[in-house]
Amino acid sequence: MEDGRQLEELLVGLPVEVQAEIRRFVEEIEALEAGRRDPEDFKRFRLENGVYGIRGAPDLHMVRVKVRFGRITPEQLEALADIADRFTPDRRVHLTTRQDIQFHRVRRQDVPIVLAHIARAGLTTREACGNTVRNVTACPLAGISPTEVFDVTPYADAVSRYFLRNPIAQNLPRKFKIAFEGCREDHARVRIHDIGAVAVVRERQRGFRLYIAGGLGAQPRAAERLEDFTPADLLVPTCEAVLRIFDRYGERRPEHTFRMRARMKFLARQWGIERLRAAILAERRVLLATRSGLVRYEIEEEEEEPPDVELPKGTPALWTPTPAYERWRRRNVMAQKQAGYVAVLVRCALGDLTSDALRALARLARRFCGGRVRTTITQNVLLRWVPDAALPWVYEELVAAGLADAQVVADVTRCPGADTCQLALTHSRGLAEAVRRVLIRDGFEELSELGDLTIKISGCMNSCGHHHIADIGFYGASSEVAGRALPQYVLLIGGYTEVEHVRFGRAIARIPAQWAPEALARVLALYRGERRGGESFREFVARVGPDRFREALAPLQQTPTFEDAPELYRDLGAEGDLFRAEMGPGECAA
Repeated sequence: MEDGRQLEELLVGLPVEVQAEIRRFVEEIEALEAGRRDPEDFKRFRLENGVYGIRGAPDLHMVRVKVRFGRITPEQLEALADIADRFTPDRRVHLTTRQDIQFHRVRRQDVPIVLAHIARAGLTTREACGNTVRNVTACPLAGISPTEVFDVTPYADAVSRYFLRNPIAQNLPRKFKIAFEGCREDHARVRIHDIGAVAVVRERQRGFRLYIAGGLGAQPRAAERLEDFTPADLLVPTCEAVLRIFDRYGERRPEHTFRMRARMKFLARQWGIERLRAAILAERRVLLATRSGLVRYEIEEEEEEPPDVELPKGTPALWTPTPAYERWRRRNVMAQKQAGYVAVLVRCALGDLTSDALRALARLARRFCGGRVRTTITQNVLLRWVPDAALPWVYEELVAAGLADAQVVADVTRCPGADTCQLALTHSRGLAEAVRRVLIRDGFEELSELGDLTIKISGCMNSCGHHHIADIGFYGASSEVAGRALPQYVLLIGGYTEVEHVRFGRAIARIPAQWAPEALARVLALYRGERRGGESFREFVARVGPDRFREALAPLQQTPTFEDAPELYRDLGAEGDLFRAEMGPGECAA
């Protein structure tokens, strides 16, 4: 009863549709627990509202907060910190590879109140999961990058708003992902998306080069070009045309085998890109000819103004530039195209932030950059519009908060893994922690040629950790040896994306999980010992080829029996228990 009164107080003033969704969540929980609601129907409902199941804990949930194109305010960071303190056992959040923020192990009865707090902060979980248009992502440097064609922020914003709660996006064949990029460096990884939009200017007119039908998962596919130039005023109807064709012709048979082939990339493989392109462009003509007066496709461009920041006088107390500061500035600070301002990358170890860290970032952003913050698909946070003169104070506060990590190579991307995910085989967090230790132990973070190296880890083949597009990727697997399950990782080499070129990593070795950190050490030692001059890791991989790596890793591909090596039958991050190859019912294809 007390919770009910608290919830109603929180709902006051929220949009009516938000109130209705949260009140219905209360009703659905009551119906489920009373046996009046089929669990599968409840699962479908909660996924539409951004709530996943937790491995091995039917009454606990993961709540995913959409951070549209990564933009978040200090007030929202503080609200998320309060939620983490009150409703999660570890008082932390997890940043995802879609610029979202997740809470783990939220009790089912607390979910409606958590959703209400999120809504009061101006955020939503709606359609963060399920067969919907997922969070629209964008380059975190949009609006400030010296290399961008133009700021894609208002366009990502418009597309995100257009499809949120749009009837066409409520029951797609499967999830649908959209990304925007304005720079030449492809920070958004546009070609692993169902729609990737790259900023283009033609004859002084803004527009986009659109790519369609990309995706990772067990069978990765690079998106292909839809058309050379889509004028900005046709962006939304073109995206809608793509979505309508997918909705109409995508795989909908309910059997698991078919559900795993329900992404748009499989429709492109079935039809071929020419047929798919023709169908989308024909659908766009119909949309433009038949739209009602209720539909608005116009997008208001915006120009971000410098924040009003009052710098402290003098220098920070006890301030002396140190080698650690210089290293941090060199690796974590980027000049903006606006003179006198910089962007500061805050590295979040393993993609996690405590509630205290969230509040520290909020204070920093409010004081030194007018609250301009974005999350990144590399599971980090970007402070934008920081006056260059403020860097000593920013650094000292980051150090005090434990957020001044400048170890580029040790910045590892990983999915939540078997800690919470029902599909994962292995605990990817355990490998990520071990990888960071190996990189520091063996001095690889000091190797300047590895400054841009990417290491990405997934707990299964589905690539939530983006292992296919990493210089070095791992995904969880298992084998049976003499009747016992052996946890393993498949190691991939040579993945990367550029706007005009995508290469997926090649599987090199299948290694017991406990030996995976040593496998990484051998790969990097091979590079360190045999590289030529300033040869990058990517260039080295292209020159020596996969067989040289397979040769170096051959001793680690053994599968000793439990009697000979019992320690190998425990997963990294779960050493207390013998490994069991367990996969629950996946919810990404629900």
